[in-house]
Amino acid sequence: MLKEARELPKEHQPLIPTGADLKWQYMWRIGPRPSTTRFQDLNSDHIIPEGFPEWEQTMDSWGYKLMSAVEAVAEMAAIGFGLPKDAFTSLLQNGPHLLSPTGGDLGSHGKEGTVFAGYHYDLNFLTIHYRSKFPGLYIWLRNGEKVEVKVPEGCLLIQTGKQLEWVTAGDCIAGLHEVVVTNKTIEASKTSKSKPLESIVNVVLCYIIGCCDEAPWPLCKLASCL
Repeated sequence: MLKEARELPKEHQPLIPTGADLKWQYMWRIGPRPSTTRFQDLNSDHIIPEGFPEWEQTMDSWGYKLMSAVEAVAEMAAIGFGLPKDAFTSLLQNGPHLLSPTGGDLGSHGKEGTVFAGYHYDLNFLTIHYRSKFPGLYIWLRNGEKVEVKVPEGCLLIQTGKQLEWVTAGDCIAGLHEVVVTNKTIEASKTSKSKPLESIVNVVLCYIIGCCDEAPWPLCKLASCL
């Protein structure tokens, strides 16, 4: 993947990190888990920080709202593919969905060119999140063009994950993206009233799980591998 990225025109190449991502990320599971599973690590209990009595209610409230939006989009996608309305949402039942607040410390890592999330695609089915307080998210179109993402106020962004690419046999391609500090990030930070100076976005990662023996290929092929 990085080899192909380096072959892109210079203005469309990602920033290649020299170490681990600098982002912070917390995971909170959303929805029920299967009663039996071969993947216990994906279905472990919550870790609740001390001193926040409203933590669970707050996390579940936001997580379920974002999940509802994903389910609506998944139903529309199924109809668009000529499949039953629940072709995708039925596969999401009891999946290891995660609410994953993700942040970056611009006070400590605010230099232009800093990589908070290196060039990658998500492994899940769909990723949904609200707009960040600061610019710096970039995506790549199918033609290799690098585009800055601008999410309007009050709107949500949904990105295709690798599971949806597999489930549609490549009709939908997992979205490549990165989060970096640019001159626009720095300018926005100068006028920000946010203290401490942190870029935070609330993300839900939605995953497929389960069995669909009667589903059309490639849906059944994917489910049989999970």
